[in-house]
Amino acid sequence: MQNNYSKMTEEIIEKIKDCNKKPSLLLHVCCAPCSSYVLEYLNEYFEITLYYYNPNISPESEYLFRLSELKRLTKEMPLSRAVKILYEPYGESEFLNISKGLENLPEGGARCKKCYRLRLEQTAKISKEKGFDFFTTTLSISPYKNANWLNEIGKELSEKYGIEYLFSDFKKKNGYKRSIELSAVYNLYRQDYCGCVYSKEQAQIRRLEKNDK
Repeated sequence: MQNNYSKMTEEIIEKIKDCNKKPSLLLHVCCAPCSSYVLEYLNEYFEITLYYYNPNISPESEYLFRLSELKRLTKEMPLSRAVKILYEPYGESEFLNISKGLENLPEGGARCKKCYRLRLEQTAKISKEKGFDFFTTTLSISPYKNANWLNEIGKELSEKYGIEYLFSDFKKKNGYKRSIELSAVYNLYRQDYCGCVYSKEQAQIRRLEKNDK
């Protein structure tokens, strides 16, 4: 039986919503569009710090532009409490190392699962080091990401590092649709590839095939 991760988010929120002191959440983010709805949804219940750690993104100009859009979004959204942003300098060596031998796999396969783990494990480590109450990621808002894998990895890392993981499937309950609406409201850059060099190549092939029709 498949877990209802969206319901699990609601159950956690129900437990904490009346707390005088909101729990802290380190929210791994991949881009502004995916962050928009998740911020809108969770900001009322958590003290949120965004963590922009994405060594998969290529090239550097793409990495920096997505970060700039994220910063702009947090300034323009009317959030009930301010959010902070932590981010890492550009560097894709970690991603390229875990991708060795998996370069030619299609999106959604073993390479992507390793990428999920890379980013989530770093988020869990930082969460533990800085004393956050919860950690999670915006990645589950995408219909192209495997929410089961993300939550299984999150649960495993929660047990490994001794910090609560916020189970989620943010695409549910029109979350993905709302992220598209918010992207339009704030005129956010919506990329047509996940971020890595391999997904970029596949996106270019799709565009060429579409133009040939």
